[in-house]
Amino acid sequence: MSSEPPPGSGGPPEDDPFRKQPPPGQGSGSPYDGPGGGQPPPYGGDPYGGGQYPTDPLAGMPPLADSGRRTLARIIDLILVGVVVWLLTWAFNVHEYDVNGNNLSYTKSFAQSLIAAVLYIGYDTYLISRTGQTLGKKWLSMRVANLDNGSTPSVQTSLTRAAVLWIPFAFCCACIWTAIAGGWSYFDRPYKQGLHDKAAKTVVVSTH
Repeated sequence: MSSEPPPGSGGPPEDDPFRKQPPPGQGSGSPYDGPGGGQPPPYGGDPYGGGQYPTDPLAGMPPLADSGRRTLARIIDLILVGVVVWLLTWAFNVHEYDVNGNNLSYTKSFAQSLIAAVLYIGYDTYLISRTGQTLGKKWLSMRVANLDNGSTPSVQTSLTRAAVLWIPFAFCCACIWTAIAGGWSYFDRPYKQGLHDKAAKTVVVSTH
């Protein structure tokens, strides 16, 4: 039986230039692995607990990106995709502020939210899975990396990360959810992860 991973398994390519090579003698398991994963679990067993992790998963990676720059990059991305959402909803006469009846107004509001969710998720997933960078992150010299090995996230990982961030934004919580999910990185230690990073097991690092 072949030991090769099945196609489309979501693992990072071996030739990924950002893939972190573990130091000699250090295991390559994920910092989220349990006791049977070939590497001790972080923080004494709890990935977000207060113990001491014996091997730093960030070793060999660039420094973590500043949360303030991350916020600015997210604002840039919001504006860029928001303009496209507005143009599409205007072109198809799909907008929230229709006053021709409650049913019609609700339908159009949902349609606008659906367009926004698809575009924001598609934008993040496509660009992050290609280079680890949205336009905002590229312009501000940072990228998204897998926490366990520093590589560019797979499509599946990028989709998970984008869905956690943008589905609540588009359908119910708007900027409140974005502020909570992204603002989490200001207080999270030691990886400065937003809630979407925690879901996808990624971090954002500087590229300069």
